[in-house]
Amino acid sequence: MTGKQGERGRRRLSTEERREQLLSVGARLFSESPYDDVWIEQVAEIAGVSRGLLYHYFPTKRDFFAAVVERESGRMLRMTAAVPGVPVREQLGAGLDTFLGYVEEHAHGFRAFHRADAAGDQAVRRVYQQALAEQETQILSALAADPELGRSCEGRPELRIAVRGWLAFTTAVCLEWLRGADLTREQVRDLCARALLGAITP
Repeated sequence: MTGKQGERGRRRLSTEERREQLLSVGARLFSESPYDDVWIEQVAEIAGVSRGLLYHYFPTKRDFFAAVVERESGRMLRMTAAVPGVPVREQLGAGLDTFLGYVEEHAHGFRAFHRADAAGDQAVRRVYQQALAEQETQILSALAADPELGRSCEGRPELRIAVRGWLAFTTAVCLEWLRGADLTREQVRDLCARALLGAITP
């Protein structure tokens, strides 16, 4: 096959596909190295695009990393959304199973997301903290709407701190699991489920 035939056979990526490709490369690099050690030129080289094209999508490195963080946050929020009207206790196991499947399948993105907290760039850290706040709010809303737990959650200012602590606990457990901790997915799921129920039960 000639070079021109190869070019014709290679499908051109759409704008959304190209953006997703760049974010996937970024998630891998940011998961493996601290923010300051990742060069935007690396991303362009691995993705096979010019620096100019990458900067067309993301004007600065900060914008790029923020987009990686927001992408992973959006995934996690969608996957862990509660089903209205169903008790949290009934859907917690299945919800954690789905979440842990995401952690396994998108390990680079999960690590990159949580590396943002250590970034020296305050704007990047704010994006990360906002993403955590959205997760926290989603969990608190699910608890408040729970037909079994909702009433017991009213008037408990410590509940927000409990949920925030549980998110930090679950993150630490998942990162250890990805590093090779000798636990099955079921054991990680049950550990995290017990921790949440223990944290929110009056």
